[in-house]
Parts: sequence; C-alpha cells; structure tokens
Amino acid sequence: MTKCLTVDVGPTDVQGETRIRRSVLSAKRLMSSPDDDIKTLYDVVNHSVKVRANLNAIGYRKVVKIVEEEKEITKIVGGEEVKEKKTWKFFKMSGYHWLTYKDAKQVIDSIGCGLRKFGVNPKDKMTVFGATSANWLLVAHGAFTQSITIVTAYDTLGEDGLLHSMNEAEVASAYTNADLLNTIKNVAGKCPTLKKIIYDGEAKPADVIALQEAHPHLELITLEELKQLGVDNPVEPTPPAAKDYCCIMYTSGSTGNPKGVLLTHGNLVAAIGGVNKMLTKYVHEGDVLLAYLPLAHVLEFLVENVCLFWGVTLGYGTVRTLTDASVRECQGDIKELRPTLMTGVPAVWETIRKGVLAQVNQGSPLVQKIFHAALNAKAWCLERKLGALTGIFDTVVFNKVKQQTGGRLRFALSGGAPISQETQRFLSTALCPILQGYGMTESCGMCAILTPEVFNYNRVGSPVPCTEVKLVDVPDAGYFSTDLPRPRGEVCIRGPSITAGYFKNPEETSATLTADRWLKTGDIGEWHPDGTISIIDRKKNLVKLSHGEYIALEKLESVYKSTAYCNNICVYADSMQSKPVALVVASEPRILELAKAKGIASKDFAALCHDKVIVKAVFDACLATAKRAGLKPAEMLQGIYIESEEWTAQGGMLTAAQKLKRKEINQAYVSQIKALYA
Repeated sequence: MTKCLTVDVGPTDVQGETRIRRSVLSAKRLMSSPDDDIKTLYDVVNHSVKVRANLNAIGYRKVVKIVEEEKEITKIVGGEEVKEKKTWKFFKMSGYHWLTYKDAKQVIDSIGCGLRKFGVNPKDKMTVFGATSANWLLVAHGAFTQSITIVTAYDTLGEDGLLHSMNEAEVASAYTNADLLNTIKNVAGKCPTLKKIIYDGEAKPADVIALQEAHPHLELITLEELKQLGVDNPVEPTPPAAKDYCCIMYTSGSTGNPKGVLLTHGNLVAAIGGVNKMLTKYVHEGDVLLAYLPLAHVLEFLVENVCLFWGVTLGYGTVRTLTDASVRECQGDIKELRPTLMTGVPAVWETIRKGVLAQVNQGSPLVQKIFHAALNAKAWCLERKLGALTGIFDTVVFNKVKQQTGGRLRFALSGGAPISQETQRFLSTALCPILQGYGMTESCGMCAILTPEVFNYNRVGSPVPCTEVKLVDVPDAGYFSTDLPRPRGEVCIRGPSITAGYFKNPEETSATLTADRWLKTGDIGEWHPDGTISIIDRKKNLVKLSHGEYIALEKLESVYKSTAYCNNICVYADSMQSKPVALVVASEPRILELAKAKGIASKDFAALCHDKVIVKAVFDACLATAKRAGLKPAEMLQGIYIESEEWTAQGGMLTAAQKLKRKEINQAYVSQIKALYA
C-alpha cells in the first residue's frame, strides 16, 4: 500500500472543498521555525556563526581582466550577404574568494553600523536594486541587524516598475550596482523621498558625475566606504522581531504595476523551518550551492537563507560567466565551483537540455544512437526504483554530461513555473534528479516540495510542514473536490509562512486572502493517493474552446517549449475556435541547422523563420513533442507563427522574472494570430 505523506485535519463536512491536508511531519502543529532560538533572519546568521564559525559561507569571483575578441559575422542586407567585424567582450575571472561565517558576520555588522552612521535608521525602508551577488545578500543582512526593511526590485524591472516600488514604499535610501547608476539617475528626480545612494562595483566617473550634477541633494557612497564607516563607527545591533517586515518584495506582475508582497521575518523563518524539516536528511553541512538566480525572486532569497541555516556554502555566479563559453583563460563558474546543489527555473533547464542534445547531435549516428539508448534504458531503471543497475550507463555515457556541471551535482530544484516532463526526465537521467518545488512570493516561495523518495513526473510534491492545503471547487471549469479518482480544485494555502497581504493595496489583499487567512493561489491542483499534488491548470489562463473543453495555456507552453527549435513560446486560444495556436520565438542555431539539413541555402535567420519548409518542420516538431507528452486532441496546435526577435523585459514582452506578458504579446501579434485561424 502507498505510504501517504499527508494527513487530513479540520472539519469533515465543508461543502465545495476537500478536507485540509498537512504534511505528516507537522500533523499536530505547523512549523514556525527551524530551531527554538531562531525567530528572524538576523538569528539565522547568528546561529550559524555559533555552530560553524570557520566554515566557508560565501564565495565570489573577481574580474581579472576583460578580453576583447574581434569576429567577422555575416549579415543579410537587401538579400545579399554582407560581412562585418564585431567586438565581443569576455571575462577572465579569478578563482573563488571565500568568507567564513565569522568573516561574513563581521562584514554584515560593519554594513549595519555603516547604514546607521549614513543616516538609515531602524524601521526605515531601503530599496535593494541590483544583480545577484555576495554583496546583495550581505547588504540585506546588514540591514536586518538594524531592523531596516529591504524593498526588493529586479535589476531588470525597468524604470517605471522601479519608480513605482520606490514611491509606494517611500524609500529614503537605495543600494544598487555601479552599472545601474544611470537608471537611478533617471528615476531619482521623481522619487521625492530618496536621499541616499549606496553602490558597489567600479563606476564610470562620468556616470557618478552625471548623477551628482542631476541630483546634487543625493548623498552618494560606495559599499566599501560604507563598510569602513561602520568599522569606524560601531553601534549596537537593533535586532528585529518576528512580526517586523523583513522585506517588501515587488513581484514583476504580468499586468499593471508590480505589487509589494509584505513578508515578515516570521514568515521567512517559518518557510526555512518547513524546508529544513522536509529536506535536512538530503542536505548536509559542506554541500555547495551555485547561487545565480535573481535574489529579488523569492525562490532564490529563500533558498540562500535556508543554506545559511544549513551550513551549505554559497558560491556566486552570473549568467555571463556561468559556462566556459562565456569566459576566457579560466573555467566558467559552474566548473570552477563544482556545486553539489543547484536551483533553476524551467528556462535554465531547457537551455541545459538543448545544449546537451546539440553536442550529442554533432556526433556520428552511432554516438547518437548509443546516447539515446542509454538514456531510455537508465530512465526505465530509475522509474522502477532500480537505481543500483544504472552505474554502467553513467560510466560509459553520462559522466561526460555530469562534468559539464562540475561532476558533483547530487540534486537540483526547479521552481518558478512548470517544467516539462520531457526536460525533467532527460536531465534527471543524464545529470541528476531534478526535483520540483511549488510556491509563490506570497508563500515565501515554497508550498510543496517533491522529495527524492517520492520522485515522479508532473508533480510538485507534498505540502511543506509550515503550510496546510485544501482544494476548492471551480465549477465553471469543471473541477470539483469530489472528482474521482483524484480530487481537483483551486489550491488554497494557509500557515505561518503566508504573507499578510500587499503593501498599500487592500483591494488586491482582500481578493487574494480570505478572512480566515487562506491564500487563493489561482492554480488548479489535483491530489494523488500518496499525498503529493500536481498543478494541472492555471485558473486565469484557462480557455474554453468552441466544443466546450477547457485547455490550460501555461501547461501547454511548458510542454511545447521543450521542442528543440523553441527558445520561447506563447500559446493563444480563441473560445470561438476548436484548437490553440502558438507564437514561437525560434532558436537561431537550431533553425540554421534545420535549413542546412533541408538544403536551404539562405542564412538570413529572419527570412528562414517565414520559410514555409522551415515553418512546417518546426510545427511538426511541436506536434511530435505534444504527442510524446500525451496531450489531448484539443491541446494540439492548429498552427504556429515563428518570430526571429527575442522577447525581453526591456521590450515589454516579458516581466522582470522572465514570464510572458500575455496581453502585450497578443496585442502585438493580432494580425499573425488572425492569419493562423484564417
């Protein structure tokens, strides 16, 4: 009989919803902390300093030099090939420099003292607007030592979103990176409360002068100067309380202005407690995590703080220096660090899978055949819990793949959006188990985790011990808590890790949180007998087709995006039609390879994206992906339009978290969508 990972609690006779379920690890009481002495993120650091003062906590690399390479590229102008030279910049990086927990604590304290001397006071709110780095985390924890609330903003948020968050929070100070000073200059005049700027990195003198001339009232200081200010002017910590706001995290909404999610220290500590209870037996002191996802995203913020509690070493990397291809005279971050743990969003895993496949496809037909045979054989063994038989496949085939990530990776966690089964199966077989997490900013990033012993596809795991979950009927879409064999409905979550609401936004707060504090996620879930849950639809992205059947756009996008030719995809469905269509952002290298295979001489990528032979081949590949994933006839695409230009946050097509801005995309491609249905 299948062991169930959840227990039912609460009333038995509530109509229109399932009984409340909790993890068996917290059947009687939800977790609110990983340890009795830990109530805040300030306590998390102090705990690790006491327990493991001399263990490496944080690692970072420095730029040794910038290597410029001139390359000749071919462009198509007026239908003719034109060759031109372009200069590419690459980085030569140092090895990792390490801070022990004791070292990190000293830096954190100096930043906290420096903030006080600089005029940032307890209960003030400070914008943190920068790329993920060791300094980002150290500045945040420096703020926490003085009960200062951080207001997070993605470094890709754009001026409008940044300004909205700064004005709504009425920030008086901001921490940023040297290369973002121009953005600060452009918004500072529209934020009357802003008085102080702290920046790290080597700023161009012209940028500093331009900022000072445009806004002479602003006080400007480097992070190194701030640290020294703290060393020279020590003050006692002003520790926060559990009920104090740790951060106001601005989500990159797909519509309208970003919303500020209120997260207390108690919320984050409860999430750490839940994750720790669930995963502590799989992670141990001395593990190494590659830290590179945006810290302004709650998933990365939570994971890095959990690691500080565990004693897992954080090694920072950047997208620009992650792989060997993007650096010179050194190894990329991932090979240099050789992590044992890694987090990622589906787009990262798709890129890795397609990169591995591209290398395999460069081999002979025999090499390709051996690889795919080994992949299928090992996957067959793993799915039947016959892991002891898989060593030969790793030795002969997959150890070369594993070396691409340093050779030590034991587990990886995917979150932020659904990962396709094809990608999860591929990487879990060739690389390491890709576990899934499910959550949102409003839940501190984690509501459910798929642990190794219940590893399965298309599931996000069982509830984290700091939350309880129920499913509520969605009659319009045909989802009911009484459905057999598996109850279905909107996922609702409650617990000490759940936000109190949105900053200065009571309307959104009341629309998202019920009077008895249930968070309405908008996701459609399905319970399995073992107590794990699948996210099968998204309430707001359900479309009823002309024959009455509902399809879930996000689910379809996660499937179709795993097609080799797709860098990104937006599925559109018209309720007057019987099937969806899709806008596909194509992968240039794959399209050029396809054109060569089809005997098409043109190298004009934009023109190839509209070539009928190419469009049909990509469309057929999408349908083949759909069939392998077991999609229903109503979920099969009717047609596709191929776009050669990447969608970006700067171009208004993606949010700062790289999610689709569906409304804007649909409006931009009205004529193309209409043609697909013609």
